[in-house]
Amino acid sequence: MPAALQDNVPAKYTSATGSEPDLDELNEKYKKLTPVERIQEIYKDFDKVLLTSSFGTTAVYQLFLFHQAGIKQPVHFIDTTYHFQETLDYKEKLTNLFDLNVISITPDIDQNEYSRIGELWRYDPDQCCHINKVEPFEKIRDKYEVWISGLMSWQSSHRENLNIFEVKKGVIKFYPILDVSEEEALGVIEKNNLPMHPLKPLGYESIGCKHCTLKGKKRKGRWAQTVKTECGLHL
Repeated sequence: MPAALQDNVPAKYTSATGSEPDLDELNEKYKKLTPVERIQEIYKDFDKVLLTSSFGTTAVYQLFLFHQAGIKQPVHFIDTTYHFQETLDYKEKLTNLFDLNVISITPDIDQNEYSRIGELWRYDPDQCCHINKVEPFEKIRDKYEVWISGLMSWQSSHRENLNIFEVKKGVIKFYPILDVSEEEALGVIEKNNLPMHPLKPLGYESIGCKHCTLKGKKRKGRWAQTVKTECGLHL
């Protein structure tokens, strides 16, 4: 485990060897809490917390929970330069609704242009994601102890095998809404009259970059007709 992570983990959540976080203890503790309680508790257990949002179809649910929890946390958004205009408009709508402080993470200008000229999304989607999503994010990731992400277990076979906490690439990843069902999340959205992503009623259930997103159930519209299922941030 990277020394930086080892140094950042509070002593009460360090394993008996003192070399890594005790994920079993964290998962056991947080599994008993509601999503709002989990969000409130993470700030008691850790100091340097990173929150990201794709402003996709389920983003409003997690952001609403932060609002309910009374947490004013900057939200980092990876702007690949390839988002649907509807996603950018939705980001602005949720920013105003929840009074968010959104910080955009952008790719290297030259590398982004290279991906555009070469149409990497068509010929090498893994490299395109690496240039425009993974590399920009990695530049800030190591500044934090915990990364909060809105992954939900029903979204894909990869995600259904995750725990609330895991360690990836030197950071503790925290999924406070992982075990919330699709029906439960939609119920909260409808009950509170929260705005829906404008592309969802058109059949887009998971929304990423416009070149690589089609209509489809769950994540089946992402990188359709390829074996790719994740951008690389969560692998």
